[in-house]
Amino acid sequence: MPSHAKSSLEAGLVALKQGNYQAAIAQLQPLASHQGDETVSLQARVGLVMAYARSGEVRKAIALCQTLTDSQNPKVQEWAKTALVHLTKKKRKKTDNTQVKQASQPTQAQSQPNYASTLPSVGLHNVYQGQSLAGNPLINQASYNKTQEFGVYWRQAKRAKVWQPLQKTGLIPLRLLAAGTFMALFWVLRELLNFTIDSINLAIVKLPYLEPVQFLYRDLTPALFAILFIAIAISPWLLDWLLAKFYGQRELSKDVLNNHSRETPRVLHRYCQQRHWPSPQLRILPTAAPIAFTYGNLPRNARIVVSQGLLDQLADDEIATIYAAQLGQITYKDFVLMSLILLVTLPIYQLYQQVSDWGNTTAKGIWHWPFTIVSSLTYGLWCVLTGTALLYSRLRPYYSDRLAAEITGNPNGLIRALLKITIGIAADIQKSEFTSWQLESLNLLLPVSYQQSVTLGSIAGHLNFESMLMWDSINPYRRWLIWNNTHPLIGDRIERLCKIARHWHIDPELHLASQQSLSQQALTVTRQSFLLQIAPFLGIPLGFVFAGLIWLAWQTAFALRIINLKWIYEDWSFVTGCLLICFSIGLVIRMNSFFPDIKTSNVHTEEQLPYLLANPSSIPIDSIKVRFAGKLLGRPGISNALAQDLVLQSTTGLVKLHHISWLGQPIYHQELIGRQVTVTGWLRRGATPWIDIHTLQTQGGKTLNSPHPIWSTVIAVIAQAWGAYIFLTG
Repeated sequence: MPSHAKSSLEAGLVALKQGNYQAAIAQLQPLASHQGDETVSLQARVGLVMAYARSGEVRKAIALCQTLTDSQNPKVQEWAKTALVHLTKKKRKKTDNTQVKQASQPTQAQSQPNYASTLPSVGLHNVYQGQSLAGNPLINQASYNKTQEFGVYWRQAKRAKVWQPLQKTGLIPLRLLAAGTFMALFWVLRELLNFTIDSINLAIVKLPYLEPVQFLYRDLTPALFAILFIAIAISPWLLDWLLAKFYGQRELSKDVLNNHSRETPRVLHRYCQQRHWPSPQLRILPTAAPIAFTYGNLPRNARIVVSQGLLDQLADDEIATIYAAQLGQITYKDFVLMSLILLVTLPIYQLYQQVSDWGNTTAKGIWHWPFTIVSSLTYGLWCVLTGTALLYSRLRPYYSDRLAAEITGNPNGLIRALLKITIGIAADIQKSEFTSWQLESLNLLLPVSYQQSVTLGSIAGHLNFESMLMWDSINPYRRWLIWNNTHPLIGDRIERLCKIARHWHIDPELHLASQQSLSQQALTVTRQSFLLQIAPFLGIPLGFVFAGLIWLAWQTAFALRIINLKWIYEDWSFVTGCLLICFSIGLVIRMNSFFPDIKTSNVHTEEQLPYLLANPSSIPIDSIKVRFAGKLLGRPGISNALAQDLVLQSTTGLVKLHHISWLGQPIYHQELIGRQVTVTGWLRRGATPWIDIHTLQTQGGKTLNSPHPIWSTVIAVIAQAWGAYIFLTG
């Protein structure tokens, strides 16, 4: 039995014994489909029946108990049959009582009777006394390998009827980060502008019969500042035109909104009246993916945009919480800076899309490459400009979530809304078979990022939400692994909303197990593993230390008249050499653990995906060796030249794929999109799960290699050689 499976099983049984049934369910449900050890699977299933029954989820308990009656283990079979009789009897009795109950409202304890009180009192460990299930040849292993699909279950927890305002939260971090984000955007734009001007000047000087343009030699920094502030001032109307022309945006009438959610117009009217604001203008996008965002520069110029998919997929109160979250962005004024970011990045993304379309329809032969290069460079520029707002976009949802809960008194509705949005986005990607332009270009402003939704939304139904979000809640290094994410961890956001629900004395929609309530044995991640994960980045501060020691040693040698290296005082470029050398060393140290050998005997299959993702101890360095079969999704042609949109659709869910191209291969990844493939590689559990591809094989036998270890070695060698060159020739 793997150590993490054993620790999770023990933690689940301890939680069951202590009466913490939601924590027990979160620990045991991933183990119910465990392939590596049938004993773990059966013990987890028996524990789940008890936990479901004791928490009032009798239907789930009966459904799972019925699968145990087919077990080849006689003790398990006997226990399951006896338990099924008691559960069925209790359920029938409850149904009869419901039909004749009085008008008086029952208490919570009466409405959720303890169905497990009459279950056969057989201990979980006693079920297996006398024989090991792993060695029982009568067990049909296939019946325990398949992931159980329980369906998406909503607790439909209530909202607060009377609630007190929450304690005011400080806005200083949000304001400081907004100023830093604006300066980062300004600096990137200035450097791009200077590079463009220098290139033009150089070309003019080199070409004959042309005179330098004196205007291009001026400092354009003040002009760029002025342009940015003018852009903020006219951003609502410019974005109106861009979104209407390229995204089909149109006005949303209040009557149509009222047909989908009667609560939303009341929330908008009440809150705006309290603030003495005019009601924000309402817009809608004709897309099936659930989308919501806000843009503008002042409350009177604010526009709240939702998609048709959001109105169709969310319930009345859930739509109201999403609109309330948009009001939060107007209240805290973070929508002003995000509107500027959107105004800067949308035209660049549209250029990338247009160049890709031109290249796919017109470019043939050698003319294919210029379009590919221009498209890839434009996409890279879009990523750089979007990256300036990563920290800001990760912080602001906490504020808007909090205010949305306070406006509506319905944190549970917002929890359901966020989870349904992830499911809807994943369904849209599955249906379209690629990530739509709208999702990617607007991702920075969405309630939930599409990267978060790919796997989380697609495995809903194979695993309960508590298990799916456990990594987000208790992994000790989770906040260090979101540096490239546009949104905060959804589990962290939901945990904060659950705390608000408990503060108002209402039962939360989810019972996320906190780190203190779980056995410490459930978390096996060590500091050494995390240090190995960040070894290349640790090389940077260690490089400064190394450079300081060298400087100190040479200072001492100079004072003692042993050696005189004059350049060490005049040229500090040797520090850069030390940084590159230490970075290379860290990369080499991490490489063997990051890319272990993959053998047929030690790979996991796609049926185990929910279990692998539910392990709260995993970090990317764990390098889970997998061999998944499914359909390759992604944008076709030039628009996917960098493999930025590759997703594997397996029987249990979607997984993001990372691929590195290698020149000279007989086939390219775009040629395999839409086909059934088998992916061999390393599954990494971070804030967004992904697979680093090792090989990608079609049913016809064609194989595409993704040389991740080779490229890592190349980067390490280049950094080492470059650092040594700088160090020795400085």
